[in-house]
Amino acid sequence: MGFSKEEKTRRILRGFKTVFFLITMVISFLVFSAPVFFVIADTLLPTALLSASIPPSSSLLKTLCSHFSNYDFRYSLIDIPLISIIRSAVIICVYSFCDGPKLSRGPYLGITMICSVSSLIFVSLKASFVFNSSKEGSAMEAALFICSLGFAIAHMIVAYRTSCRERRKLLVYKIDIEA
Repeated sequence: MGFSKEEKTRRILRGFKTVFFLITMVISFLVFSAPVFFVIADTLLPTALLSASIPPSSSLLKTLCSHFSNYDFRYSLIDIPLISIIRSAVIICVYSFCDGPKLSRGPYLGITMICSVSSLIFVSLKASFVFNSSKEGSAMEAALFICSLGFAIAHMIVAYRTSCRERRKLLVYKIDIEA
């Protein structure tokens, strides 16, 4: 009642082909929707890191209000997640309004570069003030800064790769970019 040796090998080979196909499709999906995934991760991860550094005994609303009312550029970290959220909101808005030719050389790449470089400068400047102050920086603060810097660089890379992919599409279909 068992399967013959040839049938077992065919089933195993078919299983490997199916798994390979599924992995290829998931990777393709992730590559083509990378701007959206990076925007989601850029808004959630810094916010989660900041909320993890808040003591569990205090309420989140009270802590946020106290961060805003006692804001000091050298000590407060509330602006790092806000910068990430604003950067992601601007990038996703521009990405959603662009199509093929605009994604290839248009506002998406330019706006993403401007937002990412300006947030890189801001976060780097803020990190120099926070870590040069008298108090010792915690690992959570360092992770927050590294996360924000990493996502700014990742946004630039994804925007460049997306514009290159769209330019290749335009060249393949022989669409005149200037028209």
